[in-house]
Amino acid sequence: MFWHTTPLAEMSPQQWDALCDGCGLCCLVKLEDEEDGALYFTDVVCRQLHPDTARCRVYARRSQEVPECLILKPEASLPTRWLPETCAYRLLAEGKDLPDWHPLRSGDPATVVEAGISVLGWTICEDEVAPEDLEDHVW
Repeated sequence: MFWHTTPLAEMSPQQWDALCDGCGLCCLVKLEDEEDGALYFTDVVCRQLHPDTARCRVYARRSQEVPECLILKPEASLPTRWLPETCAYRLLAEGKDLPDWHPLRSGDPATVVEAGISVLGWTICEDEVAPEDLEDHVW
């Protein structure tokens, strides 16, 4: 339970990577209201997210392939509002604990899918949605 004793900014690369539950929610296209700054998640996902695994196809070079990809780093301030409420990075930054379904607690990566947290099975690839139609995909 290293996340109880090690602050986010001091985590090793292995600890940092282990926090990711593999849900794919951070890869959802988000819309920001220009008037009030409200953030809305859509059911549209980045073209680089593999539909059968909810993993990035180009993870090592994602910032080159998808310039708008949000790269999280331990030493940086976390943009928590852009992360889903279930995200381990956001939860820990907010002083909360990991949920029981998180693989670090359950010991099984399948619990993310079983808990209904994963994007598997309900998203649409951004290649299939015109930018002007994104508002129709807000959830």
